[in-house]
Amino acid sequence: APALLYFGGNAESVDYNIADFKNLFSDYSVYLVNYRGYGGSSGTPTESGLIEDALAVYDAISPQHSSVSLIGRSLGSAIAIHVAAHREVERLALITPFDSLKNVAQSHYPLFPVKWLMKDPYDSIELADRIDQPVLALTAEHDRIIPSQHSEKLLQALTRARVESHVIAGSGHNDLSFNPSFDRFLGAFFKR
Repeated sequence: APALLYFGGNAESVDYNIADFKNLFSDYSVYLVNYRGYGGSSGTPTESGLIEDALAVYDAISPQHSSVSLIGRSLGSAIAIHVAAHREVERLALITPFDSLKNVAQSHYPLFPVKWLMKDPYDSIELADRIDQPVLALTAEHDRIIPSQHSEKLLQALTRARVESHVIAGSGHNDLSFNPSFDRFLGAFFKR
């Protein structure tokens, strides 16, 4: 069976997705990845550590499957982009993605030099030109965590990928998955 690797958002308990993903992706072997320091995992989450772990999980599971696709949500979108830029990936779904975490932080605190102080920048836009898989991007109409311009900048930089993008109307950053169109878009993208 094909594999589907899921990288969740910051402080997300990925096990809450088990029932939904079991129904939505019944043709896939789904792997929900807890980050270091999350969900009972040991260690401290850092950008380099999370990326190292994600690549190790990919390398461990890929020989057992016909293909590997990825879903990254919020912080996990940066992890998924990194994996897709460095490994063979069939499809890539990005939920509330961003160009760079340092740019998002600077938007929230425009009077402070936060983008120069962050040690983990998660610069997804730097890898955008390496992505050539089909990409689904789902963003929230009322996202107060990831301002829409940061998602749009990333999507515009994905010049080699075939990008399908949808804004989930009436939703925010943390509740867009409760909208019925969320499952519909994800299900259709991974059934093609």
